[in-house]
Formats: sequence, C-alpha cells, structure tokens
Amino acid sequence: MDLVLWRHAEAQDWIEGCDDMARALTSRGEKQATRVANWLDRQLPEGTRILVSPARRCEQTVLALDRKYKLKAELTPGCSAAQLLELVQWPGGKGTVLVVGHQPTLGQTIAQLIGLSATECSVKKGAVWWLRNRERATLAQTLVVTVQSPDVL
Repeated sequence: MDLVLWRHAEAQDWIEGCDDMARALTSRGEKQATRVANWLDRQLPEGTRILVSPARRCEQTVLALDRKYKLKAELTPGCSAAQLLELVQWPGGKGTVLVVGHQPTLGQTIAQLIGLSATECSVKKGAVWWLRNRERATLAQTLVVTVQSPDVL
C-alpha cells in the first residue's frame, strides 16, 4: 500500500474569531497547489483514492489536481494519526491513497509510521510525503518513497 500525505498549501492567517474551516488559500498557496498537483498528476497511478479534509483550504489544494476526490469529516483539523490510519486502512489497504490534510496530524502520522522518537515531524505547507508499506521476511516496513516541497518543483 502507498500512502501519500499532502499538506494543504499556504492559507490565509487564522484570526481570532474567524471560521478556521473557511480559510482560503493565498495567491502563493494557489501557486504551490498547482506546482505540486502537476507533479502528483504525473506520479499517481490511475485509481488512486483521494480523501480530503472538508476545510476550504484543503479542497482548494486538491482542486488543482483535477481528479475525483471525497471530502472526509474524519480529516478535519485535530483528527488523530490513528483516525487517519484507520480511514485509509493502513497497512492492509490496497493501491494508493492520497490524503490532503493538516498539521499536526500529518506530521504525527509520518513520525509514527517511520519510527521517529519525536511525536511529530514538521510538514511544510503544500508538501507531499509518499510512504509505502511492504513486508520483508515477515517484517512490516515503511519506506519513504519521496518528499516533495512546492518550493523545489
């Protein structure tokens, strides 16, 4: 199984009292989403399941990819790594799943899967982490296939 974690691109700053779920991408964020989406479109296999947080900034990020996706309430800000992994059926799921979501959930998920001693790792806005589960001699392993940042694409 491949799990591709894509943090939403740069969004408007949170201001006290604003609706966090309604924050939109900035113009820089739109450019980041387009760069990463162009790269992902060349890499993702047909049939990739795409699951997206219902936050506006996440949906705007995935729209740049121009593929079918499903909004999942389970991926709202504050969801746990365990909830994300259950939703994607890691490690027993089949094929490739792309998740567009938030920090710290994505960083917590990555840290858990690759065995970091820290509880989370930093995921830059708009960045993609591509992880793969495989079995070697009855040992489950998580491979980091690639990490891509919108600044270098």
